[in-house]
Amino acid sequence: MEIDRVFMQSVLSLYDELATNGIYIVYIGKFTQRITSMFSAMLEEELEKHSEDKKTRKRVYHAMVETMQNIQRHAEEYSEEVFSNGLFMIGKRDKIFYIITSNKISVSSKEKVVLAIDKVNNCTREELNEMYKKQLKDGKIGEHGGAGLGLIDIARKTENKIEYLFLPINFTEEYFVLKAEVDPNKFHLSEDKLR
Repeated sequence: MEIDRVFMQSVLSLYDELATNGIYIVYIGKFTQRITSMFSAMLEEELEKHSEDKKTRKRVYHAMVETMQNIQRHAEEYSEEVFSNGLFMIGKRDKIFYIITSNKISVSSKEKVVLAIDKVNNCTREELNEMYKKQLKDGKIGEHGGAGLGLIDIARKTENKIEYLFLPINFTEEYFVLKAEVDPNKFHLSEDKLR
């Protein structure tokens, strides 16, 4: 089989764009516990290689696992294979780590997702902690097995708003894109305020 020059130019152009934006891990495919574990190990190694402090490593790791589990949990509601596939990227730019995930959702699910993220984004740190404790105490397990803790936990651990957008595919499906940022400087500043 001959190498398709145009295809390879497109792939390498995409590679250059990802590298320019600090992306160093990309995955497209089905999300399973095994895949999450594999990327967890890769991320751990990458963070240690760059001598990130323990608190930053822990927060980036936690946000990555939660975002990947979010795709895994919510993909299970669809029987079609295409819905269980997703996109995962992690990178670092200007000393800020970011995790971007994307998966297909039905248009009918969009409002529920927007309401959940906006609710979390409008909470103070203290309110997030209370929501988290209440969810644990009440033990309400959502239809996807997550007790609704994933988004709350991402916001708590990153201490940032969760960014999101929807990109239409057709009349019944959209790409849901979620971005979580971990800024190590933000943690050090909040620790300094406590002293």
